[in-house]
Amino acid sequence: MTQAQASLDCSVLFTPFRIKSVTLRNRIVVPPMVTNRDIVGPDGIQWYARLAQGGAGLVIVEATSVGRFGSELSEGKLRQLVDAVHREGAAIAIQLFPVTFGSSVAPHDISRSDIEKIKKGYAVAVRECQEAGFDGVEPHGAHGFLLNQFFSPLRNSRKDDYGGALANRMRLGREIVQGIRNEVSDEFLILYRHTPCEDGGYTIDDSIAFVKALVDDGVDIMDISPASDKEPGDLAAPIKQAVGCPVIAVNDMDDRERAVVTLQDNRADLIAIGRGLIADPEWPKKVSEGRLGEVVECLKCNEKCHGNLSKGLPVECVQWENPGPGE
Repeated sequence: MTQAQASLDCSVLFTPFRIKSVTLRNRIVVPPMVTNRDIVGPDGIQWYARLAQGGAGLVIVEATSVGRFGSELSEGKLRQLVDAVHREGAAIAIQLFPVTFGSSVAPHDISRSDIEKIKKGYAVAVRECQEAGFDGVEPHGAHGFLLNQFFSPLRNSRKDDYGGALANRMRLGREIVQGIRNEVSDEFLILYRHTPCEDGGYTIDDSIAFVKALVDDGVDIMDISPASDKEPGDLAAPIKQAVGCPVIAVNDMDDRERAVVTLQDNRADLIAIGRGLIADPEWPKKVSEGRLGEVVECLKCNEKCHGNLSKGLPVECVQWENPGPGE
């Protein structure tokens, strides 16, 4: 650790942030990361509780298919997860995926009746989530997955009113958000994860138009991933500045200077740390207390996080002394 890193004022990371009736204790978010764990099983609950115990302000549970709610994921099972995170002082949201996570369906594979089933699936899921005590939900519209494919002119070859013109490519994301807002209370948070641009596909101006529409439809927080290309938060900043809604920025935000600059320059309101919190869930607590030398820095090796994920094994870290939390 350099002298400049040691002297960096990180206090901006630990200012509370209020959105509607939810107050986050700081600006640090656990982003949705698939873990190959049962989110309502003992190991999954302990995983998320440990992340909350480490000091993050908001925990977003990994991408979860809407088809699992109402049967496999009942309100009672979900409440155990919610209560475990709330007891540790963090707010909790859950990312909702329109189909089985990892499935290879594309927009042209989806019939009109399938679209209606997806929208109804979201309605069932968000009712269960609100009853279970979640603070919010997040449709996954990023990283080339299905909702993001609908938005992309490169990936969406439909000839109906869900394809072609920008307004049509926005339609499914907007209808899902509208449906969610109709099912939940005004205070319940809706987040939306979006990738802000795609080479040869859509522009940052297209993303800004989409975000403006989503906010009109009821989105409270935009989760921009990735939120940077070259400079900290440089892909999130245009959305934050043009739309004004709260924005989460993610991409190497365990670099403290990067995170601080993103917030100080008003490029985003919240920063999400992924692999850095796998390596050290207590990153927020240690940084806030000035124990910088104790932080276990992510090596970016991808060996037991992404590596285990691709093998279908529970996500871990090569730097853990033990096999994993609760194991």
